[in-house]
Amino acid sequence: MSKTEWKEYEMSELIKEISMGPFGSNIKVECFTDSGVPVLNGSNLVGFRLNEDSFNYVTEEKATSLGKANAYRGDIAITHRGTLGQIVYIPQNSKYRRYVISQSQFRVRCNEKVIPEYLVYYFHSRLGQHKLLSNASQVGVPSLARPTSTFQKLTISIPPVAKQKEIVKILSSLDDKIELNNAINRNLEEQAQAIFKSWFVDFEPFGGEMPEDWNETRIGDLPIYVTDYVSNGSFASLKENVSLLQNDGFAYFIRNTDLKVGDFNTFVDEHSYHFLEKSKLFGGEIIISNVGDVGSVFLCPKLNKPMTLGNNIIMLRCLKDFQNYFFYMWFKWFDGQISIKNVTGGSVLQKFNKTDFKNIKIHMPLDESLERFNASISPFINKIEENAKENQRIARVRDELLPKLMSENS
Repeated sequence: MSKTEWKEYEMSELIKEISMGPFGSNIKVECFTDSGVPVLNGSNLVGFRLNEDSFNYVTEEKATSLGKANAYRGDIAITHRGTLGQIVYIPQNSKYRRYVISQSQFRVRCNEKVIPEYLVYYFHSRLGQHKLLSNASQVGVPSLARPTSTFQKLTISIPPVAKQKEIVKILSSLDDKIELNNAINRNLEEQAQAIFKSWFVDFEPFGGEMPEDWNETRIGDLPIYVTDYVSNGSFASLKENVSLLQNDGFAYFIRNTDLKVGDFNTFVDEHSYHFLEKSKLFGGEIIISNVGDVGSVFLCPKLNKPMTLGNNIIMLRCLKDFQNYFFYMWFKWFDGQISIKNVTGGSVLQKFNKTDFKNIKIHMPLDESLERFNASISPFINKIEENAKENQRIARVRDELLPKLMSENS
C-alpha cells in the first residue's frame, strides 16, 4: 500500500461517542445482583476481545439509570485506573446486548472512518501502548490523567477501512486459534474439577466419608511458601527499583490479567528482577488474585524467560510438589472460594492480605492420598499446559506481525 493512502487523524476525528464510567458512589458492591446487565471490571478487559468468563451484575433499571456508562456491541472499553494499558472491543457476537463499564474505565464508539477492532489492535502495539500510557501516573493507584480528553488528543495514522479489515482478518485468525485452545482448556479444567470433586467432596475413594485422620490445619502452618509483590520492600523502594517494560525485557512480570488470557507482554529489567528476589517464579506455583478481581486462581506457566510475580496477586509454592494440584483445585472449588471470601474486605475495592490468607483452615488429606490424586489428574493438567504453550507461540507470532501490519509500509 502506498504511503499516501494512510492518513493521520486526531482521535477526536475518529470518535462518535466517548464517556467515563459511573462515579464510585453510583455503583457499589451492594448494587450487585445474581443476574441482569453485566458490569465490566479489569478481568473482562484482558487481551483484545471482551473476556466474558465471569461478571458481576446490576438490574436493568440500575443499568439504565447509569446512562452513558452503558456500552454496546462494537464499543471499545479502556481502563484509566488500575491495570493501565487494557483496551478491548465488544464483539458483535458477545453474550449480552449491553454492559455497564466501571468507574475505572471509559468507553469509545468509533465513527465510519475506523473499525473498532483495528483501533484496539493498534493500541496493543508498542507504539499504541506508548501513546495510551503517555499521560499515566504511577503514584498510588496507577491512573491516566484526564483520560477522555487526553485520549481524544492522541494522533494515529490509519489506512482506508478496506485495508483495516484485511489487517484485522489476519490478526483475528490468530486470536481465534488462541480462543479455541482456551475453550479446550476450559473443558479439560472441568474434567479435572470433576475428579477433584469425586475425591475431596464426595470422598468416593474413601467410602463416601472424610477420613478421620484429616486434621484441620492453617495454611500458614503447612509447608507452603506464601508471598506477594509488596514483600520485596516499601512502596517507595518498589517505585525506585522496579521498571516495567512493554513487549520485551529481562524477565516476565506476571499479572492477573495476563494469566487470564495466557498472553504475557509486560517485563522488568535485570535490576528489577533481582530486586524482586522474594517473588521470583519458576513455573507451577499457585497464583491467586487478592485485589479487585479477588479469588481468580491460576497455575503459573513455564515461560521462555525468567519470571517474577506482579502486583495484586499472591503466590503459593508447595514445598511438597505432589500437593500443588490439590491446592490449585481446592482454591478454585466452592470451599476454597468461600474461604477466600471470608478473609476479603473492602466496600468498593475488594481485597485481602497474605496474613489473613495464612489463617484460612483446611482439612488436610494425608500425603499418600495426595500422591494418588496427583497421578490421576496430571494428564489433564499437562495437556492444559501444552495448549497454553501453543497459545504463547501463536501470541508471539501475532505480536511480531502487529507492528509490521500497523506500519504505513505494510
